[in-house]
Amino acid sequence: MTFSYVVTGGGRGIGKAVVERLLGEKGGEKGGEKDTVVAVERDPDALAWAGPRVIPLIGDAADEEVAAWAADLAQEAGILRGWVNNAAVFRDASVHTSPIAEVRALIAANLDLAVVGCATAVRHFLAAGTPGAIVNVTSHQATRAVPGSLPYSTAKAATEGLTRALAVEYGRHGIRVNAVAPGSVATERYEAFLESQTPQARQAVEEQLAMLHPLGRVATPAEVASVVAHLLSDEAAFVNGATIPVDGGRTVLGLDPEARE
Repeated sequence: MTFSYVVTGGGRGIGKAVVERLLGEKGGEKGGEKDTVVAVERDPDALAWAGPRVIPLIGDAADEEVAAWAADLAQEAGILRGWVNNAAVFRDASVHTSPIAEVRALIAANLDLAVVGCATAVRHFLAAGTPGAIVNVTSHQATRAVPGSLPYSTAKAATEGLTRALAVEYGRHGIRVNAVAPGSVATERYEAFLESQTPQARQAVEEQLAMLHPLGRVATPAEVASVVAHLLSDEAAFVNGATIPVDGGRTVLGLDPEARE
């Protein structure tokens, strides 16, 4: 049986790692059958690495038409089995310095990505009469905000609430909805930030992040992807409505990463 998946923000970082994990080391082959992943990306260059079992879809994952197109492409390639809402907008704003409209727009930008993806996946699972799984990628900031991150933290907290609500409403239809909440992850964005620093500043950042994570380091994208893939699999068949921290213990340690004024 051939399955297909949709991964938003699938060109870089965690999204790319999820795509690679779902395809497997042998390209998603299981007894001669080959799975397919539809990777939704805004930047065409981000999918230059994609192989034959990755279907690139260039567009905004918060656009209902793009999301519906992704689902159709996935179903043409196999039985739509899973949907990963990984795309995100990273921009800080504070309510005392930014226009309220800007703050609201930033919250909506991240929350819409999850709402549109979840709604599209649920509708397609129901229409096909097949079970399926959704994984929303949130953040440790959903429960432990840092100064300046209000739009992102608010949207991610709402996404975790969305995850629970959908799990309750659609579990009886065989649709499981869960979330993963990473801490700091060594994505391309993270590496580019480190490269922009002086050697001394880079060392200071790395030392601070090692202190914030009890395991003494940040995660690799592959480590987050492995948990996402598990939640999509039959091995997690009775996991529903959960948010799994993939943060090396950062949330339970609870150190404040920024000095108070």
